[in-house]
Amino acid sequence: MGTKVLIIDDSNTMRKIVQRSLRQAGFEFEKILEAGDGQEALDLLGSESVDLILSDINMPNMDGLEFLRQKSQNDDIKDIPVVMITTEAGTDIIGEAKSLGARGSIKKPFTPDQVNDVLGELL
Repeated sequence: MGTKVLIIDDSNTMRKIVQRSLRQAGFEFEKILEAGDGQEALDLLGSESVDLILSDINMPNMDGLEFLRQKSQNDDIKDIPVVMITTEAGTDIIGEAKSLGARGSIKKPFTPDQVNDVLGELL
């Protein structure tokens, strides 16, 4: 059975860029799911299982940090690895994301090589 990934970003264009970068980095996924914010992602994870989550931090409705908080309280999904994909350069917000369970981060704009470096360790 193939690997499934969930991309969470409020920008449809950025979700497509992430998908293209995953392909260019050589990753093959059975299924790529998308959500526009953390709440949409939580709703989706109630009915879909995924192997990896790639999430933006700054989003309306529910941002990436709140998504990590809520995800960590749900036994069914708390162990799914999350990598943050963000424009945030500050170590404070990335540090907070990691303290909430994120396994790594990729700074926008990014290259397929950067995606491979971070995700290669998780897949």
